[in-house]
Amino acid sequence: LGNEGAAGLGYPDMGELWRGGYDMTPAELETETERLWQQVKPMYDELHCYARARLADTYGKDKVDPKGLIPAHVTGNMWAQSWEGLYPMLEPHPGAVSLDVTRAMEEGGWDPMKIAHTGEDFFTSMGLDPMPETFWERSMFEQPEDKEVVCHASAWDVELADDQRVKMCIRPTLDDLVTMHHELGHNYYNHYHTDLPILLQGGAHDGFHEAIGDAIALSITPGYLNQLGLIDAVEETPEAVLNKQMLDALQKISFLPFGRMIDQWRWDVFSGEVAPEDWNDHWWKLRAEYQGIGAPVDRPADAFDPGAKFHIPANTPYLRYFLAAILQFQMHEAMCAAAGHEGPLHTCSVYGSRAAGEKMEAVLSLGASKPWPDALESITGTREMDAGPMLAYF
Repeated sequence: LGNEGAAGLGYPDMGELWRGGYDMTPAELETETERLWQQVKPMYDELHCYARARLADTYGKDKVDPKGLIPAHVTGNMWAQSWEGLYPMLEPHPGAVSLDVTRAMEEGGWDPMKIAHTGEDFFTSMGLDPMPETFWERSMFEQPEDKEVVCHASAWDVELADDQRVKMCIRPTLDDLVTMHHELGHNYYNHYHTDLPILLQGGAHDGFHEAIGDAIALSITPGYLNQLGLIDAVEETPEAVLNKQMLDALQKISFLPFGRMIDQWRWDVFSGEVAPEDWNDHWWKLRAEYQGIGAPVDRPADAFDPGAKFHIPANTPYLRYFLAAILQFQMHEAMCAAAGHEGPLHTCSVYGSRAAGEKMEAVLSLGASKPWPDALESITGTREMDAGPMLAYF
């Protein structure tokens, strides 16, 4: 059905339609995506090798092949898309530093509203506008007692007229503090392009919308958490740095091939390159090729494992998350340069920097009114997506 609709718009198939939304030809986008993947693949391969060796040591070489695929079910994540659950096993220097702020948040009375206001405070500290009053009146910050709700965090501009809202069931955890900054990134993008014509209200491409809040969240450094009173001052010892980098890597780096392969599978399905009876086999072929992940048991021919990932039955394109994973570090590096940061990129927080805020406002205000290279240039000074800043961060 999707292919029929795409044909009515002049595209050969649904995959071509999706790849047609990036100010370049679908073929050029495929080439660009593969170029970015090849930039980060060596870094992922090193993380995979380290994790695979530790897993083999822990569970035995009969369970985890030290030179083969990692079984999907041991990564601590249903889709093996991020591996934070493995951190206790993979921690380079056990006990060197603790970044568990949950107890401090609970003891400090960090209720949902305090977390939400802290997120807004980061943006306003950079000279950006506060959220509209309706944001505080109409958002859902905690789980209602009288009805069932979907707690999966999301951000909305309900009337496309600066009616900004978030929908979250906020808990006093570092994850939810980070998520609040991410969701506000969507709200601030919506806020700053609200005066544009309706067709131009959106991200420069869909990866930009996901990257904004994540770029801000990269500033939730140990130094920033210390400013919030959530951790004691952290000495930047090599051991402490490596532990923090590993924790970040198990989220950011482990995700890269997953973000890359989801839509590759769908492009192959939409184009007819893979027949329906081979859909599941092709899923695991790509997971092995990109992620180095294998099914824990043999999968039957009639299984449909891709359907377990929300975005596939929901028909939501996924390339945006791979591109956002790259872009957030480019934006972070540019804002840190504007803020006059000196030292390693991973130590930079742009909290309180008006100069960084001006860079952010420039890209937010453009919305979808210019091709994405123009928007990227407005914040980074370059017109090409590049994984160099991500590599530098790690």
